[in-house]
Amino acid sequence: MIKYKLVCKNCDNFFDSWFASSKEYENLKKLKHIICDNCNSLKVEKTLMTPSVLNSKKEKPVIYKNKKYTKIKNTIKEYQKFIKNNFEYVGEDFAYKARSIHYNNKKSSKGIYGNATAKEVKELKEEGINT
Repeated sequence: MIKYKLVCKNCDNFFDSWFASSKEYENLKKLKHIICDNCNSLKVEKTLMTPSVLNSKKEKPVIYKNKKYTKIKNTIKEYQKFIKNNFEYVGEDFAYKARSIHYNNKKSSKGIYGNATAKEVKELKEEGINT
């Protein structure tokens, strides 16, 4: 989503509007679907606007100060570290590697994790391979 400040060239009315993308704005403009909310004119253009930039000096949102949030965030970091240290990332080869371990008894000192399609997960489950 993108927000533009618009100006009507007919009545000098300024207003804001949200669009799915800049391309969507251009498509709506070309189709003449953007009109002034004051005078219904089609003579509407984008105008200069200040971007919304986070200022590091501004106070953080309340959620970041919340102790429960901080605890959850730290727990997630611990899990990520544990997984990285104790498992091998196999990427798109997950189904192949899982079958290899299951059928060839290729036990590794580390478990595996990676990506699999829903179909691959279903097939692995049907073969008795836990994911």
